[in-house]
Formats: sequence, C-alpha cells, structure tokens
Amino acid sequence: MDAVRVALLREMLAGSEWLGATRRFAGALRGSVVPRGGGLLLVGTEEYEPWHLAAHLLDEAAWSGTPELSPTLVRHRVGPGAPAHLAVGLGRIEAARRGETLLVVAPQEPAAGLLERLHDARRAGTTLLALTGDTDPDAADGHPGRAELQALAHEALAVPRDAGLDLETVQHLVSAAAGENALPTPRGLRRLRAHLSHVADHLTAPPPGAW
Repeated sequence: MDAVRVALLREMLAGSEWLGATRRFAGALRGSVVPRGGGLLLVGTEEYEPWHLAAHLLDEAAWSGTPELSPTLVRHRVGPGAPAHLAVGLGRIEAARRGETLLVVAPQEPAAGLLERLHDARRAGTTLLALTGDTDPDAADGHPGRAELQALAHEALAVPRDAGLDLETVQHLVSAAAGENALPTPRGLRRLRAHLSHVADHLTAPPPGAW
C-alpha cells in the first residue's frame, strides 16, 4: 500500500476512532525507539511473520531520516543458508535488554513459548508493544494467550472483528504514522518526489487498448 492509498484510507476513516488510535500507537512506537536508540525488534507468531510491516517501517525510516524505525525481523523458523537479515531467531528476544523495543504482531493467539520469552524480555527492561487481532466477544472462552499479550504490553492496539478494518490495514496506518512526525531528509524528499512522479504517471497514463 503506497502513500496515496494510505491518504485515501485516512480520508475514508475521517471521524472514526481509528485514525487517532493508530497515531497514538505509532507515537508510542516512535517515543520508545527514537530517544533510546536501542533498536527495534519485530516478531509475529508461528503462523504469521509481519514481512509487510518490516518493509514499510524500513521505507518510513529512510524517508523520515529516522534509522531507529528500521526493524530487525525475528523469525520463529530460520532455514539453512538464510541471509543475515532473515537469520535472526527467537534467541534474539532472550537477549533483549533495557533500551530496546519489541513490537509483536499477533493475528492469532501467541504460543506459550513466545509469551514466556516476552515476559522475560519485559523483566529485562525491554519496552513491549503489541498489535493484535481481538477476541470474538460472543465466544465463551475467548483467547487467553492474546489477552495475556495485551496485558503484558506497555502499549497495545487490538483490532476487533467488527471494526471494519483488518490487521494488515492497521499495520499500514501505524507504519505511515510512525514516520510522519519527522521532517524528511533531502534524500527522503528525493525518494518521495520520485515516488509521487511515478504515481502521477500511472494515474495519467491512457487506458490499455482493447484486446
């Protein structure tokens, strides 16, 4: 999702609680990583790796000149021969310490092993943030692991089933808001101009000819 689509989405959501909620969460993320500079770790669940959020945070870090927003993606399974940036396993969470920030994205209930590592990281002084799907309010037993994650986090944002948004869309809003409070660097401005020029060319191109 590019900047134009994010802007259109924000326009559609004007007046709803979600713009404020995603900006508050993004502000907590920036407020944790930028002053401390200790590093941002990003982890999902065994079933879900937040690839797109990692990529968008990297873009925002480059555009805004805020390298602290560049995440280290922590993976549950690392295959043999994986490149260095894709070879960071769960042991990195065990090594997390004060000054670092850990962002967890959990569409499903996190496994007990991950929750245990998150507890240890928080006790070691790591700031913990969580983006989660929400429980079904009609379910009798709910999802205790997800509720435990929300309670454990210093800052949490849950996306209810009836919100009209999915967790992927909320991640786009959060990543865009995380970089918007910083003035872009000259390099970032060049990247933005090139991107907007590409978008404009695409929008003004004539429709393809008939088959």
